[in-house]
Amino acid sequence: MENTSGDKEIIYKLPVDKAYEALKTTPRGLTQAQAQERQKEQGKNLISSQKKKSAVLTFLGNFTHLMAILLWVAGAVAFFAGMPQLGVAVWLVNVINGVFSFWQESRADKATEALKNMLPSYVRVIRDGEEQKILAEDLVTGDIMLLEEGDKISADARLVECNDLQVDQSTLTGESNPVRKLKDAVLKDDLTRAETPNLIFAGTNVSEGNGKAVVMGIGMGTEFGKIADLTQNMEKEESPLQKELNRLTKQISIIAILFGILFFLASYFFVNEPFAASFVFALGMIVAFIPEGLLPTVTLSLAMAVQRMSKRNALVKKLSSVETLGSTSVICTDKTGTLTQNEMTVSHLWLAEKEFDVTGVGYEPKGDILEGGKKVTAKGNQDLNLLLTGAALCSNARLLPPNEESARYTVLGDPTEACLGVVAQKAGIDVHKQLELTPRLRELPFESRRKRMTTIHQLQKAMEGTERIAYVKGAPKEVMKLSEFIRVNGQVQPMTEEMRQKIMEANDGYAYEGLRVLAVAYRLLHKEDNIPKAMSAYTPETIEQNLVFVGLVVMADPPRPEVAAAVEECHRAGIRIIMITGDYGLTAESIAKRIGIVKSPNPRVVSGLELEELSDDRLREYLKDEIIFARVAPEQKLRVVSNLQAMGEIVAVTGDGVNDSPALKKADIGVAMGIAGTDVAKEAADMILTDDNFASIVHAIEEGRAVYSNIRKFLLYILNSNMPEAVPSAMFLFSRGAIPLPLTVMQILTIDLGTDMLPALGLGTERPEEGIMDQPPRNQKESLLTKKLVVKAFLWYGLLASIASTFSYFFVNLQNGWPAVPLAGGVDPVYIKATTMALTGIVFSQIGGVFNCRTEKQSVFHVGLFSNKQVNFGIIFEIVLIVALTYLPPLQSVFHTASLSLQDFLILCAWPPLIVVIEEVRKAFLRKKTVRRYEKRTER
Repeated sequence: MENTSGDKEIIYKLPVDKAYEALKTTPRGLTQAQAQERQKEQGKNLISSQKKKSAVLTFLGNFTHLMAILLWVAGAVAFFAGMPQLGVAVWLVNVINGVFSFWQESRADKATEALKNMLPSYVRVIRDGEEQKILAEDLVTGDIMLLEEGDKISADARLVECNDLQVDQSTLTGESNPVRKLKDAVLKDDLTRAETPNLIFAGTNVSEGNGKAVVMGIGMGTEFGKIADLTQNMEKEESPLQKELNRLTKQISIIAILFGILFFLASYFFVNEPFAASFVFALGMIVAFIPEGLLPTVTLSLAMAVQRMSKRNALVKKLSSVETLGSTSVICTDKTGTLTQNEMTVSHLWLAEKEFDVTGVGYEPKGDILEGGKKVTAKGNQDLNLLLTGAALCSNARLLPPNEESARYTVLGDPTEACLGVVAQKAGIDVHKQLELTPRLRELPFESRRKRMTTIHQLQKAMEGTERIAYVKGAPKEVMKLSEFIRVNGQVQPMTEEMRQKIMEANDGYAYEGLRVLAVAYRLLHKEDNIPKAMSAYTPETIEQNLVFVGLVVMADPPRPEVAAAVEECHRAGIRIIMITGDYGLTAESIAKRIGIVKSPNPRVVSGLELEELSDDRLREYLKDEIIFARVAPEQKLRVVSNLQAMGEIVAVTGDGVNDSPALKKADIGVAMGIAGTDVAKEAADMILTDDNFASIVHAIEEGRAVYSNIRKFLLYILNSNMPEAVPSAMFLFSRGAIPLPLTVMQILTIDLGTDMLPALGLGTERPEEGIMDQPPRNQKESLLTKKLVVKAFLWYGLLASIASTFSYFFVNLQNGWPAVPLAGGVDPVYIKATTMALTGIVFSQIGGVFNCRTEKQSVFHVGLFSNKQVNFGIIFEIVLIVALTYLPPLQSVFHTASLSLQDFLILCAWPPLIVVIEEVRKAFLRKKTVRRYEKRTER
């Protein structure tokens, strides 16, 4: 399936006859026998597929990761401890999460299939000296392909004939402008593969013209096949969140087991409880310390973020990708269509004595021509009229208004030429009508050798004694060389050296800003000028001379209006942006400076050819500073991403073409374009932007950061209930049984799997907190379970809840004669009521706790006390549940509870507002401290 004939590295340097020889073929093509023999050696012209992982193994994998194993063990422990209902509940949580994760991942990677679909089924070739139509998979090296406008190219090939051939190579390069091709030998060594004008590549399309080409590479040996191979062999690593959850699972397992051992030893040896009772007590504490709700919270938090992101034009294919976005430290972005609008727009017009600004962007013909801020039209300026008419008529592109297929203006043909018709309409010129009045008689097509094109038109009214005019459009230097005259203020004057210098200064100034410049000239075709009578005899040599230079048309693909603000937000959030484009360095640098990606006046711009010469160590040194990569190949983009990851960066990559798919798959988070993106890019990516807008990535990063923040809020909330659960047990143990156990094991588990679960899940749906994008990306070495979080959970929130619970327990005993009489225990109704009061005290303090956990520093009243509907529902649920446990006799006997009085509930209802107010005072102090720290920094 690979190229085995000819050397692709030197074939482009050979003239046509030598190219035939090198590929062991002739202009008559291969014989059928030769083709069959070569196919036996080379195989079929196919993109091969890698064997996929078994669906069964994928399914089982969702039940065997560390957190899942911990929950299986926790369920088994519950069964062993005589609590089968608890065991079933824990296992059910595991099953639901496993099935949901498998459903997400079952939308398997289809990038290879999408690649296959981009290759045609049939191809026209010359074999045995005759044109034949064969299956594209039967192509072999040495076959001669016939190419026409609209054809998909089936293999890599060397051109041997071409007539005005243009190829759309955007699938390989990411750049939308068609590339003009030629058959002649190319002796330059400073060209990338895609830039070599006499080579064509599988997966690209013929946009104009026709030609013949000799196949030099098939299947996986093509440039297209190399991309497929890179894409297939890319192993996706675990996401930062998956790594962190594995680490958290180990930490929680160790903590739970240590607490279980501690409580068993204290109960058995210190309190002298029976071995069996001590063992069951310890198992209950182990299960209590395991956050069974963590997996559902993570899943819900990610799912809610995905839902919010879809409303902000970002579709996420894999849930864990959301949090990865939040960890992103570097964004590698292409230019065309992501940072820019992918709609070439004329921004300036230059005449010998005047310069005009052009307003409006894109292909919609809305905008004005301004001279010194005043609107002008072509009618009021003959030179401007000639410039715009000549540019628009010397063009083959067509502008299509909005229709059923597209709500926007679209283009048929070269985007660079399309904008010439748009600017003419802005000046009041009806291009369609002008073409009717000045019909085209002949075209001298653009050639890369000449760097210009010419069209000859019939004038409706004679002009200076002739009815024919030739409009010439092309590179300013080339057009100027052929111009003997120039229009100045409506008059034709001889071209002087001073004027030539002025033209080149203007051209260089625009080019330095990364703008594209075209020159427009004309020639009136007089019979006495020795013009051939037959138009078929018109050649560039006879027509393109003695030109009258008119002016310059300056254009660019403008940045999207919202990108600059998004880039600034990234910088504020500590996220670096690196532009990696197939466009030229000067253009890339200009755009990068304009939208703020680079701040330094002279950023480092590295071309693909320069990148080839760099070692990985030197490349990593360069990657520490501002840098732009231009004219890069797919494997080079992949190399940049790999080196950034080796430096410890979490890398997001944007892309839309087939060329981007390896880097999209290698990235920690691949982001494909939904409008301009190929199916291959979309399948290789983790996220798709439905509006192709860079700003949508920034919104997605904000949501990703919120996910991680919400998981921490969940942990904070769950862990702070462990403290008031542990304190009663510690009181029982350290008093050596003098204080009867204020909470039973079943009551502890009621909190963990009953009252705490829904409010905790509600925290997973919190929206991003204000200021979340003013912080740097999180340190990958920092654990979810930080020292700060543990201290806050146990020694602050947990302490408040412990005070509430302990006070509630002793309050009941106080009402019934304590301390004059011993604390009630056993089956005494006072003891049962006291444990119920302690249980309910924890539940009510957790109501205040869940409000406190919703924000880190912001006031909960600022975000809206009741703005999270899921949290509200969770609070209602836990109140209903505790009331049911307190008053329903069947539940009273199971959970060791008793009815509470109205006075008891009035005391309990005081805990939530009191806990919220205490925490609001702390947060207000923190906010003032942050403001003072910022003021001191700004003073310096």
